[in-house]
Amino acid sequence: MNNDENPRSEQPEGGAPAAPDAPTPPPAAEVSGRQRLKAGLWPPRLSRAQLIVAVLLFGLGLGLAIQVRSTSDDSALRGARQEDLVRILDEVDDRTQRLEDEKQRLDDQRTELENSSDQAEEARKQTLEKERQLGILAGTVAAQGPGITLTITDPSGAVAPDMLLDAIQELRAAGAEAIQVNGVRVVANTYFSGDAGDVEVDGKKIEAPYEFTVIGKPQDLEPALNIPGGVVQTLEKEQATVLVERSDEIVVDALQPAQRPDYARSSSP
Repeated sequence: MNNDENPRSEQPEGGAPAAPDAPTPPPAAEVSGRQRLKAGLWPPRLSRAQLIVAVLLFGLGLGLAIQVRSTSDDSALRGARQEDLVRILDEVDDRTQRLEDEKQRLDDQRTELENSSDQAEEARKQTLEKERQLGILAGTVAAQGPGITLTITDPSGAVAPDMLLDAIQELRAAGAEAIQVNGVRVVANTYFSGDAGDVEVDGKKIEAPYEFTVIGKPQDLEPALNIPGGVVQTLEKEQATVLVERSDEIVVDALQPAQRPDYARSSSP
């Protein structure tokens, strides 16, 4: 029998037995995509360059938002015709000019008082002139001068008191100095009441046609009524007819009684 055929274990040199193979470690748990995304985003790792870019983008977005808002606010004028825009611009220029003229007039009065040899007499003249002006504004004295006549015909009885009040406010904003409506003087505390077709001014009933007699610069008053979406267009939507006539000589002679204040007293010595 051949000994070579007998199985035998091979031993390493030196006579030491061979070490058994190490056990294979279990496979690591597979990391999900959501976990990898979370690990990449948090905690945030921003470089200085990324932070600067973020601040610039925020500023750009804020500027665009403000620009869009400003553009939307001007949408009413964006749709206006060129001649309407020119008229609105002229009206703004006229208001600016009136304010500058008033400032110049006050400066001239101050200069006259400072340079007048008889300051007491000059002060008396200016006081009388101021009294006359205040009387016109208060409606206690008659007035005359250039202006317009605004006539509103209301065949359907659809013109409401607030529409007439809007006309008063627009005229005042355009520089009207004295106004009367159907024989009623309009002053600071004048009010309109009632319903459409049944209008009262300061408690006095007035009927159509409504006639506004206005003293002021005609070149300012008429365009103010005809601006897009203004008094004339609003009244015409109610089937009313509006007629504006300029005149070099308008008389406002309806008067309001002078009222003595109950509580207010002059603080001048």
